[in-house]
Amino acid sequence: MPYVKADNLEGLGYGVGYSFANDNICILADQIIKFNSQRSRFFGPHTPGSDDNANLINDFGFLTLGIRDNAEQNYAQLSEPTRALLEGYAQGYNEYLATTGVNNIDPGCAGQPWVQSISALDLLTYAQGVALLPGASNFVGAMFIAAPPGQDFAPGPASAGQLPENMKFDVQVNGIPDANPTEEGSNGWALGSDLTASGQGMLLANPHFPHTGNQRFWQFGTEIPGQLKVVGGSLSGMPGIVNIGFNKDVAWTHTFSTADHFILHRLSLDPENPEGTSYLLDGEPVDMTTKTLQVEVAVAPGVTTMLEKTSYYSEFGPVIVVPGALPWGTDFTGSKVAFAINDANLPNFDVFDHWLGLNRARNIEEYKAVFKARTGIVFNNAMATDKDGKVFYIDGSSVPGLSPEAVQAWSRDVFYQSFSQEAGLTIVPGNSSLYLTQGTIEYERAPKLERTDFVQNSNNSYWLTNPAEPITDVPLLYGTTNTQQSLRSRMGQKMLAEGGSDNGLFTLADLRDALTNNRNYLGEAILDSLLTACTARGDEGVLVDEQSVSIAPACDALAMWDGRMNLGSAGAMMFREFATEFNNDPQWRVPFSPQDPLNTPRDLDANDKVLQQLATAMLRIQDAGLAVDVTLGEVQFVERSLPDGSPSGVRLPWAGANNVEGGFNVFRSNMANDGLILPRHTYPQLPGSQMSEQGYHITYGSSWKFVMEFTEQGPEAEGILTYSQSRNLLSDHYSDQTELYSQQPQLRPIYYHNEDIQANSIKTLELNSSQGD
Repeated sequence: MPYVKADNLEGLGYGVGYSFANDNICILADQIIKFNSQRSRFFGPHTPGSDDNANLINDFGFLTLGIRDNAEQNYAQLSEPTRALLEGYAQGYNEYLATTGVNNIDPGCAGQPWVQSISALDLLTYAQGVALLPGASNFVGAMFIAAPPGQDFAPGPASAGQLPENMKFDVQVNGIPDANPTEEGSNGWALGSDLTASGQGMLLANPHFPHTGNQRFWQFGTEIPGQLKVVGGSLSGMPGIVNIGFNKDVAWTHTFSTADHFILHRLSLDPENPEGTSYLLDGEPVDMTTKTLQVEVAVAPGVTTMLEKTSYYSEFGPVIVVPGALPWGTDFTGSKVAFAINDANLPNFDVFDHWLGLNRARNIEEYKAVFKARTGIVFNNAMATDKDGKVFYIDGSSVPGLSPEAVQAWSRDVFYQSFSQEAGLTIVPGNSSLYLTQGTIEYERAPKLERTDFVQNSNNSYWLTNPAEPITDVPLLYGTTNTQQSLRSRMGQKMLAEGGSDNGLFTLADLRDALTNNRNYLGEAILDSLLTACTARGDEGVLVDEQSVSIAPACDALAMWDGRMNLGSAGAMMFREFATEFNNDPQWRVPFSPQDPLNTPRDLDANDKVLQQLATAMLRIQDAGLAVDVTLGEVQFVERSLPDGSPSGVRLPWAGANNVEGGFNVFRSNMANDGLILPRHTYPQLPGSQMSEQGYHITYGSSWKFVMEFTEQGPEAEGILTYSQSRNLLSDHYSDQTELYSQQPQLRPIYYHNEDIQANSIKTLELNSSQGD
């Protein structure tokens, strides 16, 4: 874990850029290519080994969104601190690449022509792309196929000539894209003076993020003597700024916000325009605007061609098409319509100044002031505590700035409420200037809460940040209240309600236990009732697909289970698979009540449906050739890929719960695209389960997690980066923390004080940023 000390922000960025490149250069090199729309140039139009046009779709998509253009046009207007960090980071990255040599870096990308020096503009473009990850970036396919009715969306040659014969554009957009395809989620607690044994602030940070790809966290510390000293972790490419961490006065964490970070506008096409390229706004026709975009595409070794296509824009944003759901033409009502996407983070230039402000905050008041001035934490809830024991929560994410009048009108519109619910995202009219957005919703209207006991979030919106003071009366775009809580959220609330070990007050050891105890809410709620019903069934069969199945083996396995998701927990797999089935059709005696949201629904209705769910789960395990009573450590594992994408064969046993059983310390298999072009292996999952025939291949979940407390001597912290610092398999830090955690869920010391850093230093390196000139 590098600690970077510098004289100024540019030097700080330089040291962090150099250190990050040393650990993870392949990740950022690929992402710079991705968001600069150059993947097709280096890799051809498709994901290697497929004919999916994914690279071409990506390249045209980010050109349509204009993130590079935005960076170029706005760079000069960025603050001096932001420019210093970006320029320093780019120089440090380039210095590492120049001194190491492209042939001697991480074997995953060594010698590749796409690993090149970078600029501050590249980093700003990359940051703009990251800001769109929970929004418009998931719609690049829908932008790619957007063409006026009767016109072909396919790109053509940019100059006279023919397309290569093998270049096809069979692009499928199957359904409305998921705004959170990699299931970002997290837990965060900020504890105040009323709830801590020390009477000072404490923090629990537990982001659940992919373990591979472009959203890996990376740990580091920074110091500019007399100005700044911070320790924590950040997503790839953050130029010297800590996303989740602490300084000597304030500690902060974030969770993925379920607020709307983008909305779709339903445009009413102008009936007088047969081409379908104008729409009505306040009764007047408005012509769509267009851009002609060009992408260089590799078509053979050493041979490229230039393709071009047209993108279309409304005043609400780029036009998109999702066949069967969001057409450009006649919709299900018989109306002539088109749809545009309006992302609140397009663009967002507050990111670096916002996080830098949090890094510099000296108390909760200064922390709050940053949110009043900036909207740069993009898609996150934020929780913080200070050394005086004040705590603060805010959904500080970027939410499209619809006026209160527009939100009220939309919320009362039966058609749009129904349409939005069916689509699974917010769709508003695009025929009235009432629905034009102005930036993002302002600080005063955002959900927030300040207390001296606790604030928490586990992605169930803002409502029960603290059940003693529910948050209500905020814009509907932030999410709804009076809604059923996830089992994970209820697990967190349950542990908080149980209190700490010091007469109900929390110690650092209590927070450590919360992060590593592998409890799960569903098991604690229903296991006894399930076992009673299971035992009563005896050898009498349960009907599954008209076949009688004995559930006795499942009952025996559950009787062995200790209720935790630890390495030695026999029967844990049996309960996980049952929980998967139960999640699809829960059977509760007491339904959810908004008046008792932390305790409802409750009480298992141990009916035949439940026993069928248990039998189905048991058969899945047995059909995979696995025993129902194995320990979790025998079937849940971490296995890295070799540089060519093949499995390493080294499987580390892994403890940890999952969302389906209401775990807090969550891990799971995520076989979705991880955002990188770099190959990795996956195991096909069985229908209806996260399990493969090998078991649970962990690729997602608790990542950079830590607990800390303020003391009279300063901050003290423990934490771990579960997948380790580096993706370079030749690095000493490729799997060191992973191997440690695999032995037994645990944390390690996180050093903040200079004497501790010096005493535990492995290596000291002095760099001069002038080398990068």
